[in-house]
Amino acid sequence: MIMQAEDKKVYTDEEYLEFEVSSEERHEYINGEVALMTGGTPNHNQIALNLSGALNFALKRQPYRVFVTDQRLWIPRKRIYTYPDVMVVQGELQLQEGRRDTITNPLMIAEVLSASTRSYDKDAKFTAYRTITSFQEYLLIDQYTEMLNVKKASIKIAQNLLYFGL
Repeated sequence: MIMQAEDKKVYTDEEYLEFEVSSEERHEYINGEVALMTGGTPNHNQIALNLSGALNFALKRQPYRVFVTDQRLWIPRKRIYTYPDVMVVQGELQLQEGRRDTITNPLMIAEVLSASTRSYDKDAKFTAYRTITSFQEYLLIDQYTEMLNVKKASIKIAQNLLYFGL
């Protein structure tokens, strides 16, 4: 997704959520600042859809749930609300306190890299995702080179890897 900076007003979490719920567009919230997330390319969307479908099929009848694009994630330690391209949650869904629409416990997150977000997705987002207790794997898919990069949140979970033929 391409992000465009909104005005420089600093928002509270509550102001952002009130604004976001009634908005026709999606916005990312980073410690009080709000950025518009514009739509991805058809290729970007197709890759996210294919991955989520493959994961959904591979994890059928197992204690996992797969979410795609429009599912909001709250990262409390970094005060970030974001919309990963694909998320997998293991076991019971944990929602942000007082919310019914914001996940807090992804096991795996995947991002389809775009030219405008590549650096942010590889570095700052990964750093933020690593503060989530349940988070174990980060899958980066380069839509231009068809390269796949898997980053681990910690070395201890190497035996829990899930591999999918994409």
